[in-house]
Amino acid sequence: MHRSWYRYPVGGRSSDSVTATLTASRDRLKQRERQTQRLCIVAPRELACIIELSDDCTLGRESSDATVQIDHGTVSRRHLSFSRASDGVALVTDLGSRNGTWVDGTAVGSLPRPVEHGSVLRFGEVVAVFEAGPAPEPAADDAQADRVPGRSLAAIELRAQIARAARAGGATLVEGESGTGKEFVASEVHRLSRVQGPYVVANCATFSSSLADSQLFGHERGAFTGAVSSHKGYFRSADGGTLFLDEIGELPLELQPKLLRAVELGEVVPLGGTNAARVQTRILAATNRTLRDEVEAGRFRRDLYARLSLQRIDVPPLRERRGDFLLWYDLMHQRWQNTHCSTTIQPATFSAEALEALLLQPWRENLRGLDQLVHGIGGLLMARGNAKVTVSDVQPWLRTKPAPTQEATHAPVLAAEPPRAKPPKPSRADFVTVMEDLDWNVRAAARHYDRDRRQIYRWIDQFGLSRPQDE
Repeated sequence: MHRSWYRYPVGGRSSDSVTATLTASRDRLKQRERQTQRLCIVAPRELACIIELSDDCTLGRESSDATVQIDHGTVSRRHLSFSRASDGVALVTDLGSRNGTWVDGTAVGSLPRPVEHGSVLRFGEVVAVFEAGPAPEPAADDAQADRVPGRSLAAIELRAQIARAARAGGATLVEGESGTGKEFVASEVHRLSRVQGPYVVANCATFSSSLADSQLFGHERGAFTGAVSSHKGYFRSADGGTLFLDEIGELPLELQPKLLRAVELGEVVPLGGTNAARVQTRILAATNRTLRDEVEAGRFRRDLYARLSLQRIDVPPLRERRGDFLLWYDLMHQRWQNTHCSTTIQPATFSAEALEALLLQPWRENLRGLDQLVHGIGGLLMARGNAKVTVSDVQPWLRTKPAPTQEATHAPVLAAEPPRAKPPKPSRADFVTVMEDLDWNVRAAARHYDRDRRQIYRWIDQFGLSRPQDE
């Protein structure tokens, strides 16, 4: 007679409980199977590629001595190894290489050092970014990589989000830090939607409080002093197409009910008019704020937020797509050269230490900050030619560290404790269990997972969940 491998404890567990346990185990197994570990080789440019890593593998110059070959003169025959600890954390060990291995700027010795998603590795003169997460499943109609560039997992997921939003239709909210390129994301959603009408952009941050109503919904002649003719406004100008409302979080609270009516019913009433005009306009909205927090603070209407966020796209900051840093640099260098140079200047070649230092910066200004770097280094290249850019050259773009005090200078130097790796992305079942234990408190969950609150909201959406207070 067939016997189940599961042994019921004395006292018994209900069949429902056993089924739930087995289901959770299968979910964790499937989640593990869908996980990927990979290395984005950033520099030298001629080696740039994506390397899929197994749980235990060796990197080196010679294929006969290493699982993964990195054909570069500064890489040893057997340079470093990747392994996985019992708790799933990825570990890097230097194998006695000639030129050394660094993780996030700290040298690695013969003892394994944990790495996490986004860790910067330097081995020899090769610079790479370690990535771990769900294996990407790009769709055939993903946003084009030349329009939304990048090979990182974050860039692939961003293109997939754009494609899903374009297919689904309806209002879409694009959230992300300032300078992440939300306007490019919105234009790509419009392009993939194959909407035949116009694409109209309105920046809510530039609306004057007295004229915002007129700017959005138009006005009739004589509606106010100076209104010598009627005006269509952004909504009616975008009829049959797409209206992109940039910086939607800046929209005055008193104007939000009228915007809700326009989004919900497809009707706008121009200032000074009495008849509603029907419009067929798809709304894309963007903000560098977290609108959920704005709603909780009473600065944004909950019903309007619900209407604008039928689809949501989270644009990752530059520091979360480090593997694409040099790609973005080269694109911006080309734009700088076309604008400012009459002769061809090749993109900068950074020393491994300089590039490592740049990758480890927080880049709070995101692509705008990177554009400043391009202009600064471009002037340097014009002055001295294509010499390699060193750490001292990029120092103005690095966060300065405070000079040590005399007391600190004479204090004994202690061995630094290896940084604690962030927990990997949880399975759906584990995530639900944690959230229920924390009473769906997002702030507490962010502390539990050592992640930003945006990431917790992102997981809630990815797992198709909703907080009880949102229902």
